[in-house]
Amino acid sequence: MKQLLETAIKASLAAGNRIMEIYENEDFEVGFKGDTTPLTKADLASHKIIMRFLKETKIPVLSEEGKDIPYEERKNWKQLWIVDPIDGTKEFIKRNGEFTVNIALVEDQKPVLGVIYVPALKEIYFADKYSGSFKSKVNNGVTSVEELIKEASKLPITNTKIFTVVASKSHLSPETVEYIEELKEKYGEVESISKGSSLKLCMVAEGAADEYPRFAPTMEWDTAAGQAICSFAGKKVLEYSTKKEMLYNREKLLNNWFLVK
Repeated sequence: MKQLLETAIKASLAAGNRIMEIYENEDFEVGFKGDTTPLTKADLASHKIIMRFLKETKIPVLSEEGKDIPYEERKNWKQLWIVDPIDGTKEFIKRNGEFTVNIALVEDQKPVLGVIYVPALKEIYFADKYSGSFKSKVNNGVTSVEELIKEASKLPITNTKIFTVVASKSHLSPETVEYIEELKEKYGEVESISKGSSLKLCMVAEGAADEYPRFAPTMEWDTAAGQAICSFAGKKVLEYSTKKEMLYNREKLLNNWFLVK
């Protein structure tokens, strides 16, 4: 597991470096996928780099940029990587820095390892089922992945003083607004924060937010890494209707509504 975690971290850092080269220095073209969500050359470049690292593990990969693998082929996978080369492409296009690289390892439909790298902030979150969840700063002083892991802080690292809910910056549904109003009735004073990408899951994992309701569409690669990081920090990612933890490598890759707390 340690070797797989190091591979996932290396892949996320390498992909993040290329993403930032494009983000800071290049005019990136924006195309659209079949579902009209935006796609940039940074997504494709990140995907290519991550695949180069993960193919060495001999574990199959389900990625947003390679999502057309038939269910008949992947349903018998006991272990797989689930990858989002850039989570928060809309935030990337807006250049607000709130985008991430997500890499998760799933065994028997449950995330057992997760890495979320925030290239614009040089921050990385990572977790595995044996060690727990951590956050570390990526800077020039860190010379190796081993050192990065050693210097990391175990999650959660903060506690909110006021009940805090974090919600989507680009996909805030009316149902989410209604849910936040119900929280205000329950707790009185409630702080509401808007964030892009999987940063919302990270905020709950590290204790900077108490809940993250998501009552709008997401895909498996949006949440798998974050669920690992939340789970091994003592938090839950629950399907809103069943109140059960979300499972992965399903026939339909579209997530149901969920609540992180």
